[in-house]
Amino acid sequence: MEAQYAPPSATPPQYPIRYSVEYPDRDLNRLTTFFRIFTVIPIAIVLGTVAGGSLTVTAGRHSYEAAAAGGVLVAGPLLMILFRKKYPRWWFDWNLEVLRFQARVGVYLGLMSDTYPSTDEHQYVQLDIDYPDVERDLGRGMPLVKWLLAIPHYIVLIALYIGAIFAVIGAWFAILFTGRFPRGLFDYLVGVGRWHNRVVGYALLMVTDQYPPFALTP
Repeated sequence: MEAQYAPPSATPPQYPIRYSVEYPDRDLNRLTTFFRIFTVIPIAIVLGTVAGGSLTVTAGRHSYEAAAAGGVLVAGPLLMILFRKKYPRWWFDWNLEVLRFQARVGVYLGLMSDTYPSTDEHQYVQLDIDYPDVERDLGRGMPLVKWLLAIPHYIVLIALYIGAIFAVIGAWFAILFTGRFPRGLFDYLVGVGRWHNRVVGYALLMVTDQYPPFALTP
């Protein structure tokens, strides 16, 4: 009698934007947690110079303006996809690294790690985005409507952000009293970050035409 073998189940393809944070399975630093809103200031200033903005200094009748780096590139990729069906790789790499830097600072501010954020090392945050095959995967006119199609996600994210604020407050007290970040709150914050990055990648970075799932899970 021949053995019967069931065909292997097909694994659904991963969404092209993936985000996770390493859970700190240890006691966190209570002192830096207590003063986190102050300890994050230096790296937040560095992030601000990279993420965009300008500084204007007025001396007498003269004004001098120093522009920071351009932050996440949106208009350039939009125009290139629309008119040339191209997404320059170095623009993609720049956007990805800016998002990774923002994520590290956000995770640190959210008390999910007491290791100070690096400007270049990935550390405890894993954010990966698949480089798109523009000719095959991206529609020429989609960048013009993605921001509109993502409106339902914006509405849900507002509610999730509010929940994230309360989660961080609850975690702040938990760390001060126990030294540990509650795993349930941690997973919720990771899920919010995952949802946020998927929407940013879809609507702003325009790296995929796959509509983001309404889910906190991978």
